[in-house]
Amino acid sequence: MHNHAFRADSPAVTDPAFSREEAGTCLTLVGPAPQWVAPGLTEKMAHFLANQPQTPCLVVDLDVVEVNYRSLRDSLPAAEVFYAVKANPAPAFVARLAALGSSFDTASLQEIDLCLGLGVDPERISFGNTIKKARDIAAAYERGVRLYAFDAEEELEKIAEHAPGSQVFCRLFVDNVGAEWPLSRKFGCSVDMARDLLVKAVTLGLDAHGVSFHVGSQQKDLGQWDVALSKAAELFRDLRDLHGIELTMVNMGGGLPTPYGQPLYTVHEYGVHIQAAVDRLFDGVRPRMIVEPGRYMGGNAGILETEVVLVSRKDATEDRRWVYIDAGRFNGLAETEGEAIRYPIVSDKDGEATGPVIIAGPTCDSVDILYDKANYALPLSLKAGDRLRLLSTGAYTTSYASIGFNGFTPIQAHYL
Repeated sequence: MHNHAFRADSPAVTDPAFSREEAGTCLTLVGPAPQWVAPGLTEKMAHFLANQPQTPCLVVDLDVVEVNYRSLRDSLPAAEVFYAVKANPAPAFVARLAALGSSFDTASLQEIDLCLGLGVDPERISFGNTIKKARDIAAAYERGVRLYAFDAEEELEKIAEHAPGSQVFCRLFVDNVGAEWPLSRKFGCSVDMARDLLVKAVTLGLDAHGVSFHVGSQQKDLGQWDVALSKAAELFRDLRDLHGIELTMVNMGGGLPTPYGQPLYTVHEYGVHIQAAVDRLFDGVRPRMIVEPGRYMGGNAGILETEVVLVSRKDATEDRRWVYIDAGRFNGLAETEGEAIRYPIVSDKDGEATGPVIIAGPTCDSVDILYDKANYALPLSLKAGDRLRLLSTGAYTTSYASIGFNGFTPIQAHYL
């Protein structure tokens, strides 16, 4: 094992201009803040990683998660925070947010039970998946959950039968222009269909509580909230004026970004813009507002440390090297699909001469290639046994990892 000492001032190789300040771009610091010793690296992380834990491993500083939560609450105080558990369902992560007063957006009965097991009141849980088995709806209802998402008639009928009298909200289909990880097509329905479904919800004895949307994960265009909120406001007016149905809630889903080495708006700027759009577009009483952050809440709280397994060329004349690491598409880095999410990468050899690389995972699967077209560069002296750190990996890494594809050990996670 190589006992490399990562320098505290190591830059991110994907963006030479990535600064220490940008590590906290999404943060509006309140109260005692985590001590950052480098972009994306806190003192607690650095101390833990100095012991060279077995790789691949994820290290998450829960103090950063708390700062993110408090910053969002301060920046959009009128909204209730329902953390999207799927982003990182680690009990320690969920417990920290539960203690802070967060509510939770869940996608399965297992996530509901995780929250309940940590003492979360079922009134603080939303069953936000629009694709649910009838028996899971019944089980959630038995456990006290009363808030359900839907976007189809059959789903609405399942909820009416197995969760009678519950609050329901219909998910709208919206374009995800500007998002690095779009969520379009699979979820949501048109405004016209949502109108008919919410009318039917009332006839089925359900509480037509409101609507939801998702502007796409890692959304950098503030204007996309205006587009989606205008559709929601239109639906509020139509149901009130044409059917006498008063919707009371708008669920704005996720979309708040985490820093991946690029300049971003601050969470305060997102909050001010979103609140202004709600105030401008909705008539009368301000609706109940819900946000469901996932990536924002934990992305910049984690670092994935990985070991280089092999550095090679396919031909002696090729300029680009292949760098194979022990983390890949199947054990933590699924979001590199299509090279959509580009994690900043640091090395203990940063500052040395670099050259272009293709970065791939360790498995015997040809799709296990992380970055080919993204123009990554790594030190020319890089060799097997060296370690790399992928920044802002606290969300959608462990939760996407396979149980053991090719027999490789699932990524280990450590919460500090």
